Amino acid sequence: MSKNITPYKNSSLSKKEQITKMFDNISEEYDGLNRVISFGIDIKWRKKVVKLVANQKPKSVLDIATGTGDLAINLTQTAAHKIIGLDISEGMLDVGRKKINAKKLNNTIEMVVGDSENLPFDDNSFDAITVAFGVRNFEHLDVGLKEILRVLKPNGIFVVLETSVPTKFPFRQGYFLYTKILLPVIGKLFSRDKKAYSYLSSSAAKFPYGEAFNNILKKTGFISTKALPQTFGVATIYTASKK
Repeated sequence: MSKNITPYKNSSLSKKEQITKMFDNISEEYDGLNRVISFGIDIKWRKKVVKLVANQKPKSVLDIATGTGDLAINLTQTAAHKIIGLDISEGMLDVGRKKINAKKLNNTIEMVVGDSENLPFDDNSFDAITVAFGVRNFEHLDVGLKEILRVLKPNGIFVVLETSVPTKFPFRQGYFLYTKILLPVIGKLFSRDKKAYSYLSSSAAKFPYGEAFNNILKKTGFISTKALPQTFGVATIYTASKK
């Protein structure tokens, strides 16, 4: 499981503390570099997440590991009355707040510093919960998913967007070439934190995907789980619900 993969191998900090430090370090460069690394395809994936959530006509949405708030901002298209973006990194949230202020969305989106494994919300609080490129950073995946299940309303929708590994030739070979060689090089050239993008690529390759992640969701207690591969399988959108 990805909990054994950390950004700083010789650090005495916990994975959670290392993740916080890493994203604080790269917060100012994250948006621009992320667009370059993903070739902008992540924008298309997020739009699909928003459509899935919008179909449920939610009044309240929680976006966990919201980072700089891209998905939270996009989720305003669902017409939800309240959207909360939660992240463990204050640095990422600060960048997100500036974007939200510029778009005058303060009355709809609230950015909250918090831990995905100890959510500061009551049971059955949200009609929809999303996580984009964040579940693999949970220190204890089972704990984080149980917390999400707890605060999701019955019949609510849980949508995860996460990297995955293509299964077919030549996309699988191309994926490993890009993530193991090119991505770390790009990170070392343009990032303030030279280890961050090596961690992001290695954690993506090791994280369970497809049916394996669906099985984890089912074991946690989610129902109606589905896996929807995107762009030859380099990412997957997962949907689930609660009894």
